[in-house]
Amino acid sequence: MDLFTTEFLTALISIVIIDLVLAGDNAIVIGLAARNLPKEQQNKVIFWGTVGAVVMRVVATSAVVWLLKIPGLLLVGGILLLWISCKLLADDKGHEIEAKKTVFQAIQTIIIADTVMGLDNVLAVAGAAHGNYLLVILGLVISVPIIVWGSTLFLRLMDRFPWILYVGSGVLAWTAGGMLIKEKFMKPYFPSGSLLSYGVQVLAVLGVLAWGYFQKQKSKKATDEVQTS
Repeated sequence: MDLFTTEFLTALISIVIIDLVLAGDNAIVIGLAARNLPKEQQNKVIFWGTVGAVVMRVVATSAVVWLLKIPGLLLVGGILLLWISCKLLADDKGHEIEAKKTVFQAIQTIIIADTVMGLDNVLAVAGAAHGNYLLVILGLVISVPIIVWGSTLFLRLMDRFPWILYVGSGVLAWTAGGMLIKEKFMKPYFPSGSLLSYGVQVLAVLGVLAWGYFQKQKSKKATDEVQTS
């Protein structure tokens, strides 16, 4: 993939959107781990905790980019990413991160928790990067400052404008569909750039968004029934 081509820029934008939509966990982990520390130490924890988490994500994503080259794993990764994109719309995430009393403990907690909870981000970025390690690093470099300094604002925006979450899930589903059709033994059936290949990706997006919408409606109906009973 050549630099600054339409394909490169589209993949980069997808990675930044994925990082931002899945940034809620980062913000919550950082806030919970650092909340008991003095104000002057919280900035230090946020900075070094984020640096450590980013390093771990670059390593993990690079490893996944390499692993996805193994026959069959791209297909498995695409199916898993479809599940993650559905889960993003339906799941109310709970977090149980204990607040720490020292800078080192808080930084350690952020790095470990972010690494464990970051499977969705790692897999999505690896799929969107199409084997390009530069895209992985550029995506993180662009999105991390926004995640660190704007994560609280972004969380509020997602609460206020639910459609942002649907955009993120749609990008994840599009990426998942792309992974499915780029599997080596699937390529003969879905030639790159063909209407059929785009059709699979569009179908993945529509399927995930429809599933998420009906799940939200089902949850809303159940809540209304509880309130009226």
